[in-house]
Amino acid sequence: MTDSPVPDTTGRCGWCGTDPLYVAYHDQEWGVPERDPRALWEKLVLDGFQAGLSWITILKKREAFRAAFDDFDPEKVARYGEADRQRLLNDAGIVRSAAKIDATIFGARRWLELRDQGRDMSDWLWSFVDGQPLQGNRQTLADIPAQTPQSVAMAKALKAEGFKFCGPVIVYAFMQATGMVNDHVTTCPRHAPLSAGQG
Repeated sequence: MTDSPVPDTTGRCGWCGTDPLYVAYHDQEWGVPERDPRALWEKLVLDGFQAGLSWITILKKREAFRAAFDDFDPEKVARYGEADRQRLLNDAGIVRSAAKIDATIFGARRWLELRDQGRDMSDWLWSFVDGQPLQGNRQTLADIPAQTPQSVAMAKALKAEGFKFCGPVIVYAFMQATGMVNDHVTTCPRHAPLSAGQG
């Protein structure tokens, strides 16, 4: 006999379910403002790998991704050659998509080029929300949009710079995850602290 599932009475955002890894991600990371350029690039890459997949699939592989891509150090990834590309294509721990792997290596090179041209990559990405988290004030999950004018603008700008796998829906997921928008539902225990800027 199996126990009946215990209903969630915390008010937590329902999308994370009860998987301990997903719950910890929701409680500790999702929606917390991230301004470190390396961490932002990592999240942008992982959201690109998510295209066509669920986030929990990527989350379960995140440590393998970090190991495979030198902890998402763009300086190292930008130097990857054909041997590294083949190594990644043979790595069962990650999503073995040639297009996404190629986009990541090219993206690292482009990220560094823009930085070396004097662009602060964190400030640039945060500029699409005027440097401060937008407060979603969503009552239910159904109120959360798949994309917004800000994500459309960011996606267009990223694509114009040569980045791939960064459409407006992927970019909105990136914005939510990195705290550029607080899309925790209002009943969620994480909503109020993030609204107050308390992380």
